[in-house]
Amino acid sequence: MSSRLALTATRALARFLTLAFVLALASAASGASSRAVPVVVATDIGDDIDDTWALVLALKSPELDVKLVLTDYGDTARRVPIVARLLQVAGRTEIPIGIGVRQEGGPTGQDEWVKGYDLASYPGRVHEDGVQALVDLALASKEPVTLVALGPPPSLAEALRREPRIAGKLRLAGMYGSLRTGYSGKPKPEPEWNVKASATAARALLAAPWREATLTPLDTCGLVTLSGERYARLRASKDPLLVALFENYELWCRTKPWCAKEPDRVATRSSTLFDTVAVYLAVARDLVVTEALGVRVTDDGMTLLDPAARPLLWATAWKDLDGYEEWLTRRLLAAPPGRAR
Repeated sequence: MSSRLALTATRALARFLTLAFVLALASAASGASSRAVPVVVATDIGDDIDDTWALVLALKSPELDVKLVLTDYGDTARRVPIVARLLQVAGRTEIPIGIGVRQEGGPTGQDEWVKGYDLASYPGRVHEDGVQALVDLALASKEPVTLVALGPPPSLAEALRREPRIAGKLRLAGMYGSLRTGYSGKPKPEPEWNVKASATAARALLAAPWREATLTPLDTCGLVTLSGERYARLRASKDPLLVALFENYELWCRTKPWCAKEPDRVATRSSTLFDTVAVYLAVARDLVVTEALGVRVTDDGMTLLDPAARPLLWATAWKDLDGYEEWLTRRLLAAPPGRAR
């Protein structure tokens, strides 16, 4: 009798240990799939307000672990205080800021927001050579880093020139080009700013052998705006990041003649939120149609379909634009995730 009890107990223990092992594997798999991916945000923040929306969106996305914000194009140093103050508002000063290739550039539409801001008081790290910071991060990371590229890319082109191997370490999610439609859904493609402003750099970016690359041209990102009830909910929020976002939008709008002529613009709707779609592509692709296409960059900034060019994945149409604008609204209204560890 005792031997039968012992056998039964042994079998029960074995079943228990097997079940525990299976549950542990499932838990580990779940944790691995939900772990935030390391991200670098490259931005020309201050030129168009959509970069600010996109950076706020990245900070609000639990799927993304922002490891570096790299300022790019024009006076890259002038953009740093905007990033620094936003990161302070977000409580994310552990995120380093990198200064990209310095070029000539004038004031930004958001300078007033950082007037009197003392960058020396910023508690986080600012890399004088942001290009090298990107290279070092990409090469040192044990897992692929996602590069969310939001502006003209001279600093990214310089990083590829210094160390071509980084392309194989990086997943690119970028906002570039105009393939079949132009701004605001115009029926013909046209030069898109991020390409036109630095066509040589954009050509290098699109030709690089990225580990993976998904891009949003004007065909998709040029159609995104928020208005009505969704916009009203965002504008009424007391979330410090959203308050800062709308402070910047109001100041930026005053510097744009077309925007300043519309006195209800800031109160009732957003501008076109191009760059938010690049952040979305770093998270998911469910709401867009993607096509693997070769694209050639001309000297005047056109992005022409070319079967001979290296194929990249392009988000060429929306499956559900309304669904994206709802996702964007909900994500911006959500509480920010905890700090990455």
